[in-house]
Amino acid sequence: MKITDVDIFIPCFIDQFFPQTGFNMVKLLEKAGLKVHYNTEQTCCGQFAFNSGYWDEAKKLGEKFITDFSRGRPVVGPSASCIGYVKKNFDELFYNSAHHNEYKQLQQNIFEITDFLVNVLNFTDFGSVFEHRVTYHDSCAALREYGLKGEPRTLLKNVHGLELVEMKDSDVCCGFGGTFSVKFEPISTAMAEQKINNALDTGAEFIVSTDSSCLMHQQGFIDKHNLPIKTMHIVDVLAAGL
Repeated sequence: MKITDVDIFIPCFIDQFFPQTGFNMVKLLEKAGLKVHYNTEQTCCGQFAFNSGYWDEAKKLGEKFITDFSRGRPVVGPSASCIGYVKKNFDELFYNSAHHNEYKQLQQNIFEITDFLVNVLNFTDFGSVFEHRVTYHDSCAALREYGLKGEPRTLLKNVHGLELVEMKDSDVCCGFGGTFSVKFEPISTAMAEQKINNALDTGAEFIVSTDSSCLMHQQGFIDKHNLPIKTMHIVDVLAAGL
């Protein structure tokens, strides 16, 4: 069945700090020939509450999330972390509950943007132009929870003028980890320093990833130490030049 319409999910980090990434995702989906729908009533998926042990609060948010995206259309979002949480951890909240069938359908129907573009639409070249050297950071959630690795790289290799160079330990955590970065700040900072140093060793101008939370954490370290590198969400790279 040909997909013509999609719903978009805009996570908290994108909504509050990086709204342009959300607009750029719409641009990509429309470029791929899709009609995009945005439910203005949508809110948080509940991941932070769940990971912090507040499962009652996470369940309330999850129930609303299921209702907000109950139209049967594919749901696409720019966060492997949030969408990986829905796919993997809603089982803990809603298995054998009144929402069992609805959450199971949603889990099958929700996609991180690079997975959706490469594996569902088979759309990998937007004619984007980004004439810079970049290195890619595999976020923990994207790699280990969602299962992404090759899809973001496939898309980056089709961006005109972009040089992709792999950093050492690209799959090692950057130290964000949600509330981990607050509760264990010295460890989190040391992990960010290691990640940024590995990126700098490649000569890259940008660190690119699927998760704005990781990138915000890394950018904070970069700004504090005035380092010659920047972070950028993969959606923003793919939208460059469009």
